[in-house]
Order: sequence, then structure tokens, then C-alpha cells
Amino acid sequence: MADEITPFRIQTSDGELEDLRRRLRATRWPDEETVDDWSQGIPLAYVKEVCAYWADDYDWREREAALNRFDQFRTAVDGLDIHFIHVRSPHDDALPLLITHGWPGSVVEFHKVIEPLSNPTAHGGDAADAFHVVCPSLPGYGFSGKPARTGWGCPRIADAWSQLMIRLGYDRYVAQGGDWGAMVTTCIGTQDPQHCAAIHLNMPMIRPDPETMEDLTEREQSALASLQHYQEWDSGYSKQQGTRPQTLGYGLADSPAGQMAWIFEKFWAWTDCHGHPENALGRDEMLDNVMLYWLPGTGASSARLYWESFRNPPTDPVNVPVGASIFPREIMRSSRRWAEKHYGPRLQYWNELDVGGHFAAFEQPEIFVDEVRKAFRPQR
Repeated sequence: MADEITPFRIQTSDGELEDLRRRLRATRWPDEETVDDWSQGIPLAYVKEVCAYWADDYDWREREAALNRFDQFRTAVDGLDIHFIHVRSPHDDALPLLITHGWPGSVVEFHKVIEPLSNPTAHGGDAADAFHVVCPSLPGYGFSGKPARTGWGCPRIADAWSQLMIRLGYDRYVAQGGDWGAMVTTCIGTQDPQHCAAIHLNMPMIRPDPETMEDLTEREQSALASLQHYQEWDSGYSKQQGTRPQTLGYGLADSPAGQMAWIFEKFWAWTDCHGHPENALGRDEMLDNVMLYWLPGTGASSARLYWESFRNPPTDPVNVPVGASIFPREIMRSSRRWAEKHYGPRLQYWNELDVGGHFAAFEQPEIFVDEVRKAFRPQR
């Protein structure tokens, strides 16, 4: 049947793991950077250290089992196989919640929040805050299918996610996302108000209001400074992925060291890590995320989402209530008045946090869970 849902487990062969180790040990290294910081990119010494650990000490079999503890499935939506985690809450009145990751993330980002969200009473919470949790892998990411034709931008993904939720039996749900997940979630709020009751974003993509430029708050000045830094020093990856993803893909598909460096540098740049990514995230969990790019070979297909989406960015208004949580080390931050100008009365929840960055659920799972619960309580 076209709408069949089949169970899925991550199953990696010994041959795949041996090939990974062989490639890591045979890496042809570039020259060392000529600075003593990360300003030219991720340092050679750290990449060598992590790759040696990845080859010799990282226990994928143990990590694979941990990733497989959640029920996973695949189903064809709009002609493409979609991989997703689906954890039903033990609480009957739970609210269905769709969570979408971005780049360079994966469903690994949500492994610390799925259980508290779905079973709050087992984690010091209230049954009234329970969710049925659905976490899909974006097309071309993780174990979802790779689009073989153009057209899979954020609006189409949003439609596919809406179909997925209906197929799972959820005719009313809420949606959450950051990075590309925020854009997909925003599109859901635009395109599916019949079923989506509200959205929550941890990176709302809102342009600064020109009318405020002569009267900026301290937080708005900081947000603009961060945006300028991103545009000048931190957005090269985006330009490459948005214009020539195929060219980039050859190196990422062939070199695990290259794929790891491409992603780990963003963990350094976008987390609240005080100068080193392992201050924010564990080495193993960062490698878990890299493995969901390396094993299925998604270097080019994941980058292609930039090529698709930058060409036709959605601009239609959101038609459902909106909540937003702003973390201080987020790439692009908005202020409340900019958001109110953009969303108008639909903005029903707003909070600015003191810690955390771009990968909110990954870095600050307890805060993330609390924010999601608060944002969606009015929809109970």
C-alpha cells in the first residue's frame, strides 16, 4: 500500500564500519592553520584528535543501540521515503507534537528531550504536559530518502509533514522547529491551519524592523552585531551549499574527516560553548550526529536543501498562534517588538533565555522541554 508504515532500525554492517576506520586512518591531512585559534576554521590538531578517537575508541554498536531505543519507522510521502521517530505518550490526553531538525543536525538532536516530552511524570513533570512525539528526518537527511528531482523545498516538506501527521492519526497537532526546521514549521503554520493548532520556533527568521534602527535596545544591537558577524565570517558554508551543493558533496561523501570537520566547526560556532564545542556537547553525541550523515552518504543531498530553499523563500503569513524561545548564542536572533511587528496578535509566547545556542534541544534539553511545554499549554 502506498501509505504503508514500516518499522525501521538503524543497522550498520561490519563492512561499513571497517571502511570508515580505513578511511579515517588513510586521511590525507592539509597543512596546519597559520593562526592559534579557530578563525581559519576547525584546527588540524583537534580534527586529528577526534578522528583518531572515532577510528579507535568510539563504540558505534553501543551508540547504535542507544539510538534504536526509540520506535522508528519509514513511510512513503509524496513519492519519497521518510524516516521518523514516533513515541506515543502513556498519557491518553497527550498532545501530538511534530519536531523538525535542520542542518547540520538530525533526529539525534532530540534524543534527550523525547522521553521528558512524551512521559513527563517519569521525569518530574505533570501528565498535563504530555506529548505524542514525532521527529522526522528531513528529505535527503539521515535515513530518509534522497530526492532525485528538484522541488523539495520547505513548503513541500511542510505539506509532506502534514500528510505524515494525518497518516499517523493526528488530525490536530502542534509543531516545533529550529534552523530549517523553523522554516518548515513556519510553512506548516501557513499551509495547514486546519490541523496544526500552533507552532513554536527556537530560531524565528524575522527581519529587523527598519523603523527601530534609530532606537535600538541593547539586545537588538547585540542581535544585529551577531548577524553582521555571521554574514561576514560564518556564512560561507551557506553560500556553497546554496549554489554548488553537488561540488561540495564529492569531498563529504569520500572523506569522513571532511564530513566531521564540516559539522564539528558549526558545533563550535553555534553552541554556547565558551570556545570549545565539547564544553556544550559530548564528543560521542556529536559523532552520533555525524554518523547520520556519513553512513547514508547525505553530504550532497542535505546541502541541496539550501539550493532549493534560497531560490524561493516562503513569505506568506502564519495563520496559527506562534511561540518563540530565543537562546543567546543563536545565529539569528529577533527581539520581541520585531516579532510582534511580524506576527502581530498571533505571537502568543515569547521568552529570551540566558544560556544555550543554535542546537537548543541538544545543548539545553531541560530548558528546551520547559519552553515547549509553556508555549503549547494554551492549546491543551
